[in-house]
Parts: sequence; C-alpha cells; structure tokens
Amino acid sequence: MPYWMGLVGGYTGLATRVLVLGLAAMSVNFLLGFTGVLSFGHAAYFGLGAYGAGMLLKYLAPSTPLAIVVGVLAGTIAAAVVGALIVKLRGIYFAMVTIAFGQMFYFIAFRWSSVTGGDDGLTGWSRKPIDLGFTRIDIAGSGETYYYMALLIFAVSALAMALILRSPFGRTLLAIRENERRARFLGIPVERHIWIAFVISCFFASLAGSLYALLNNFADPHTLHWTQSGDFVIMAVVGGMRSFWGPLVGAAIFVVLQDYVSSYTQNWMFLIGVFFVLIVLFFPRGVLGIIRRKLS
Repeated sequence: MPYWMGLVGGYTGLATRVLVLGLAAMSVNFLLGFTGVLSFGHAAYFGLGAYGAGMLLKYLAPSTPLAIVVGVLAGTIAAAVVGALIVKLRGIYFAMVTIAFGQMFYFIAFRWSSVTGGDDGLTGWSRKPIDLGFTRIDIAGSGETYYYMALLIFAVSALAMALILRSPFGRTLLAIRENERRARFLGIPVERHIWIAFVISCFFASLAGSLYALLNNFADPHTLHWTQSGDFVIMAVVGGMRSFWGPLVGAAIFVVLQDYVSSYTQNWMFLIGVFFVLIVLFFPRGVLGIIRRKLS
C-alpha cells in the first residue's frame, strides 16, 4: 500500500489508519457478526488501549513493545470485569449498558486532566524505536516502517481471529448466534461463551487502540466516546457484517471517504451516513457481499 496509495491521492499514514481501524472493526464483527451480540461500547477498550500505551511512554518507560502490552492489558482487564457484569443481558439492553460503561471511561479521561490531559488529550510523548539487540527498527522516524510493523501485527491478529472462529469454540459461537435457546438446550454454557467472546473481541480492540495512539503520538477522549463505537459498527456493516474480511473493506471505504470528502466539506459524515443507509436498505450483506455476488 505505501507504493500505490500516492497514486490515488493517499499517503502512508492513511494506509496505516485503514489497518488499525480495520482491526478494530473486525473486533466488533467478532462479537456482532459471529456471536450475534451488539456492543456500542468497544470504543472504551479501544481508547483504554490508546491511553494505556501513551501513559506508559509518557510517565513510566520509553518502550514501544511494553506500551502495546500495557495498552492491551488495560483494555482486556476492563473488558473482563465489565463483561462479567453484563453477560446475562441481551439485545438493546446489552447495547445500552455497553454505552453506559463506555461513557463512564470517557468522562474519567475527560475530567482527570492532571493525568490524561483532559479535553486537550495526552501529549508530550511519542513512539520509540524498537531495539532488538542485533538491529534497531526505526518506527519513530519512518512512517513506512511503522506501517509494516502495524501490518505484521494486523496479519498475526487476523490469523489468530480466523483460527479461533474455525475452532470448536468458534463453531459454538455461530450456534449461539443462530439460535441461543437451542444452544442452551444442547448444554452449551451460553453466558460463559459470550463472556469469553466479549473479552477476546475487546483484546483486539485494545490492541488496535494501542497502535492508533502510537500512529498519532496522541490519545484523546474521543477515542473512548460511543460515537467512535458507532463508526466501528458502520465499518463492519458497510463492508459485510457476517464476513471475515468485510469490516476491513468497510474500514478502507470509511477512512478514505473521510479523508477525501472532509477536504471539501465539514459535512462529510452526512455523505457517509447516506452511503450507510443505502447499503443497509439495498445491500444488507455489505460491499463484500456485492463483490462476491458479481463474481459468482
């Protein structure tokens, strides 16, 4: 992508954003598309990953790998606690409670300005080169090098997600999505499986958040806001909610449209909203579903 993004008016940072937000959208789809549970609070764990990575680099240690680990741990531990509290809820009740918990984290980041920077965001830090002993990877001074690091992490994450979905556990999640009552009748511990799926999904969301903060060298409360969760859901639905690669396609469309249209008008979200409505009404399987229908 760094070699051809310039031909379509893009740049390397835009390609990295596609990967990172695509991973976040795929994490939402892991829960929504393959488990049948809608969360509007994934931005909370995305944002916790971002703040965890940024705060470690600013306050504790100048280590990029450690920052990613701390960001992922922050989001995953919070998801494990929240998931245990809400796992018995279903439908709109589950979605609304995830929003409530997400907004709780948002207001903590917004009001705790002495630590998080408040509305101004967490600044005064940056990603550091990775020293492997035998070589040094300069992700700090090269956006292209950081892109390839993000690509490697994305590839490993996508592989792990695919293996989970193809495992007996993943097949059980599909059974719960199709008919929860029948799955419960077969003796499947539904709440336990949904809790594990929620934690796994938020693990990947917090990983994406850590990478996003390192991309921008900045973390702000907007990454925790429920509207950011809405963006992830839009990406998943536009690309193809029940397909594995659909959210990545949706993220690419969303990010490129946002970057291109916002350079002409501040009302870029209106055009994306219209596009979203048209997809939902006429192509419920998303853009990837349209492509597959034409190829078959």
